[in-house]
Amino acid sequence: MPLGTHTKGVQSSDTPPSQPRKKRHWAILAALLLTVLGATFLLSQRSQKAGSEGGKGGSGRQGRGAGGAVPVGVASVEQGTMGVYINALGTVTPVYTVTVTSRVVGQLVGVHYREGQIVHKGDLLAEIDPRPYQAALTQAEGQLARDRAVLKNAYLDLDRYKMIYAQKAIPEQTLATQQATVEQDEGVVKIDQGNLDAAKVNYDYTRITAPIDGRVGLRLVDPGNIVQANGTTGLLTITQLQPITVIFTVAEDYLNEIVTQMRAGHKLRVDALDRSDQHELAQGTVLTIDNTIDVTTGTVRVRASFANKDGRLFPNEFINARLLVKTLHDVNLIPTAAIQRNNDIAFVYVVNPNNTVQSRDVNVATTNGNTAAVTGVKPGEKLVIDGFDRLQDGVKISVRQSSAATENLHNPQGTQTATEQRESGRANVQLNTNAQSGQNQQQVQPK
Repeated sequence: MPLGTHTKGVQSSDTPPSQPRKKRHWAILAALLLTVLGATFLLSQRSQKAGSEGGKGGSGRQGRGAGGAVPVGVASVEQGTMGVYINALGTVTPVYTVTVTSRVVGQLVGVHYREGQIVHKGDLLAEIDPRPYQAALTQAEGQLARDRAVLKNAYLDLDRYKMIYAQKAIPEQTLATQQATVEQDEGVVKIDQGNLDAAKVNYDYTRITAPIDGRVGLRLVDPGNIVQANGTTGLLTITQLQPITVIFTVAEDYLNEIVTQMRAGHKLRVDALDRSDQHELAQGTVLTIDNTIDVTTGTVRVRASFANKDGRLFPNEFINARLLVKTLHDVNLIPTAAIQRNNDIAFVYVVNPNNTVQSRDVNVATTNGNTAAVTGVKPGEKLVIDGFDRLQDGVKISVRQSSAATENLHNPQGTQTATEQRESGRANVQLNTNAQSGQNQQQVQPK
């Protein structure tokens, strides 16, 4: 009994701690369940809210948006002229490039140019040791003088023989022999004269002069070296810079129109732009077109000539060439920033008088930098040029005070300056320049 009593006492002492442990497990499970239910409720509420907003807003260009006015920048549609250009990658190609070599053998004793110097035709560039050729020239002069004296004596003898023959004192054969001697001496004198002229030419070749106007490259042979006549390695190169040409390719689709205008005597203008296609380097005209079309690419090469007075075009430089094909007159001009695209459809947001926007499809005729010629809008209408994120049909907008500055960002001053320098047939790249110039000054001055 004491043992049984002891065992029961042990069981009774272990049973009470198990009940709080079970309560603790139930509390943890309940907390987890509440957490899961709460998260599920929040997610469902958020998805329902997003669905309701999506249903109200619609997609893209339809539906009326909720919320306040959307701040945007605007620009006006203007009417003007714009050129239709063909853009191509061109290479600056000199008209003439000459590798100057020595035409006589000898030691290079003098260099009379600086690397990179602009030289003119006839300028002295280098000298070959002239002493051997001076000696040969003196020998040729002496030989010619001696043979001329012999010829002179032969003439005198011929005159005597003619006088004696008239008196029947000598046979005719003697006179004929003397006549042949005179002709022989005349031939010798001619040979001597030719040798003298050759010696003079070789002597002149010791002075190497510039064959064309142009810029001298780096020196290829230093003074003191022995140069060979007509060697494969030249002494220097000269490249003509003024005028200079640019060679570029155009698609054969434009060939008929280009050839027609050239046959009519029209000069087609070509603009040379830098790599960024933002700064104009020079203006030129089409010089000629290649005589064949490249069948592999369907293009034809065009050579344009540039005066290059300021030397901004450098030989073998890659530039962007823009050939003016034709000029569109009285077209609607808008910033390219106003054009939005939905697949293959181009559209713009037009600002209504009640400060709401309405999308409208447009057809883009051509673009020129930051300006596009389009149909589908009217001159004077205002178009949104930025702030498209929340725009939908019927959304109310507010024009930002910095809209003019925003428009200037789309139409940089550098582009406007280049446009002012171009003549008729070029579109205005910056819209609203005259109308908003005063407003731009007021906004810029405080900054």
